[in-house]
Amino acid sequence: MAEKVSFEENMKNLEMIVSELEQGDIPLEKALSEFQKGVKLSAELQDTLKNAEKTLAKEITDDDKEVAFEESESDEK
Repeated sequence: MAEKVSFEENMKNLEMIVSELEQGDIPLEKALSEFQKGVKLSAELQDTLKNAEKTLAKEITDDDKEVAFEESESDEK
């Protein structure tokens, strides 16, 4: 089974792909392949960030309930 790659490693890989494509001195077939890898990595990174945002946007109330951060702020107003 493949080991899960960290967010930072995926980001580094995406940056390397972008840099290589920006240079423009690679064959078209490889450029298309790298572009597809980059799109996939970008989607994975976006999913990771969305999940992190959902996790960080929650808080525990005094009665030990987990609520969205925005809900608890709006309740106070």
